[in-house]
Amino acid sequence: MSQCQTCGACCAAYRVQFSVYELDDMGGAVPVTLTETVNGSTCRMRGTGEVPIRCVALSGSVGTAVGCTIYALRPRPCTELQEGSYACNKARQRHGLPPLDERPEH
Repeated sequence: MSQCQTCGACCAAYRVQFSVYELDDMGGAVPVTLTETVNGSTCRMRGTGEVPIRCVALSGSVGTAVGCTIYALRPRPCTELQEGSYACNKARQRHGLPPLDERPEH
């Protein structure tokens, strides 16, 4: 089982900005209703531009049991963040969770 299902720290640590072309109303998959406009070419997941950060698509409690309500539709920054990577472990550290073994990023 992936540690991501009990962690969710990245969803509550990073601003998730991406191209508007990933939005469902622009031919992509990310539900536009869960995003906010940054500028004409960039948007972000709601909740990730606020403090404290928490993506609107995150369900559950960080460090216990979590899930992404749009997992199959999530934007590129989310699909690119690898379990056990430097960014993963920095997010875990922000939430008082121990680091995972670092894995090479693709």
